[in-house]
Amino acid sequence: MKTALVTGGAKRIGSEIVKILHKNNFNVIIHYFNSKDLALKLAKELNTKRKNSASTIKLELSDINAIKKFSKTINKLDLIVNNASVFYPTKIDDIDKDTYKDIIDVNLTAPFFISVFLAPILKKTKGVIINIIDIHSERPLKNYPIYNISKSALAMMTKTLALELAPDIRVCGVSPGSIVWPQKITNQEKNNILKKIALGAQGNLQDIAYAVLFLATAKYITGQIINVDGGRTLNQ
Repeated sequence: MKTALVTGGAKRIGSEIVKILHKNNFNVIIHYFNSKDLALKLAKELNTKRKNSASTIKLELSDINAIKKFSKTINKLDLIVNNASVFYPTKIDDIDKDTYKDIIDVNLTAPFFISVFLAPILKKTKGVIINIIDIHSERPLKNYPIYNISKSALAMMTKTLALELAPDIRVCGVSPGSIVWPQKITNQEKNNILKKIALGAQGNLQDIAYAVLFLATAKYITGQIINVDGGRTLNQ
């Protein structure tokens, strides 16, 4: 039985990744920070299906020392899914150091140090690191400059670690397109997005989760990033 750590695993894409991995014979460590109730509920649900197969961990991803301390508690690990992410607009005239640090810490710094600190454990199992990136790592999203920068850097980190950690650890990425609508979006904005998607429809959470599962089991793939976007990048 393999073990996977999924950051931000209590809700949205993260929870779907947890469920699909668990369904495919992974034990799961569900990371959360503010979503304790959702994390505990998900773990309870999965443990009902298979005893002692899911656990939770609360961790502040902006605290490198906390990440290092947590890494020392892990004895066995086969897969890390760096899914946790901060996403909100930062208009260029309103950016300050705290806002910049908030996004970069979670979206880039935390995945790096989680990967580095846990690499010795992954090496023992010929493990895998999968980073959840974004199609806007390639082409920027207006009014989200820091987010764009963080995800673009995460894409380069994926390729860099694939080189640095080879041959013992594989490192790949999944870049979602339109999967979950933002909370504040008009029907017109939705239609404009859908017109740019070659397949003419929005994706769903399982599309991302199964891409993660594929890369987790594709033993001869490393340093690659898969766009799961319905062909949206063809029209950008």
